[in-house]
Amino acid sequence: MRLADFDFELPEDRIALRPASPRDSARLLHVQSGAPMQDLVVRDLPGLLRRGDILVLNDTRVIPARLKGVRARGDSRIACEATLHKRLSPSVWTAFMRPGKKLQPGDRIRFGEEADHACFLGALDATVREKGEGGEVTLAFDFAGPDLDAAIAERGAMPLPPYIAAKRGEDAQDRADYQTVYADEDGSVAAPTAGLHFTPELFARLDEAGIARAFVTLHVGAGTFLPVKTDDLSEHRMHAEWGEVDAATADHLNAVRAAGGRIVCVGTTSLRLLESATGEDGVVRPFTADTDIFITPGYRFRAADGLMTNFHLPKSTLFMLVSAFAGVETMRAAYAHAIANGYRFYSYGDTSLLWRA
Repeated sequence: MRLADFDFELPEDRIALRPASPRDSARLLHVQSGAPMQDLVVRDLPGLLRRGDILVLNDTRVIPARLKGVRARGDSRIACEATLHKRLSPSVWTAFMRPGKKLQPGDRIRFGEEADHACFLGALDATVREKGEGGEVTLAFDFAGPDLDAAIAERGAMPLPPYIAAKRGEDAQDRADYQTVYADEDGSVAAPTAGLHFTPELFARLDEAGIARAFVTLHVGAGTFLPVKTDDLSEHRMHAEWGEVDAATADHLNAVRAAGGRIVCVGTTSLRLLESATGEDGVVRPFTADTDIFITPGYRFRAADGLMTNFHLPKSTLFMLVSAFAGVETMRAAYAHAIANGYRFYSYGDTSLLWRA
């Protein structure tokens, strides 16, 4: 398929810059092939599911992964900014750097810049170990493990998606807004945004309705925001992200399926991970590895029956995924409906509940 097959016109004012409050008051578009679309809200979710169904949620926690610093090389000093992308070891991260072209292996960067001056007390220093394409570099920090985590948490800013960051700066409210209420495992540099709509009150109502839930972990990398640059989709290579489905969760999901329950993934991250952990026989198995699965129309889904997901960018891999899941024409109609009816798009926007075509 071609990249142009997944393009559509999106008015600029549909991009949500703040989330709905309370979280479960966001709008929800219920989409099922062959049935009329329903305009609902997230708190209606328990009535759309059946007793015995299970929600699969990604419990990753977003870290404040955007760091400002100064590169020093002799007498030359330039301001730079890193968005951490993927952890390679206790002290080494890959990162997208600006200005990437001015960095070279061996350069020293001091993070913690304030008012154009680096903070020299308890400095967070790193060495550029390698330089890749598109501004990506490998950074070896002087700190490691929990000490590095604490330094990043102190100096970093929440890495808002570029389509929000271009319109406003990150602030203290984003530290809460851009995190699910069930976040548990540090490691993401982007939120699993469908999960942002859940509240403790909604979980209580789901419990009363007999809807189970299971947690998996996929650490979302900054590569999720990279555009597709090849017109022929067969030439696109997905970024790899680390994920885990433990044995107890795999057994739980297999038991739900055997009992006739439906598996509903909350977010494309949960779906991509679960599909990576499921064999051709439909059995979910323990999984601890990187996944670079790229789902486009024609993919045969193995595990997920339903998908709760926000509204995605034109020509993005995520719009391709939802088109594969619910059907290309179904999703074209759903997005046209959402745009015409004022739904809010992207990370802080509204959501949808889709069923597998």
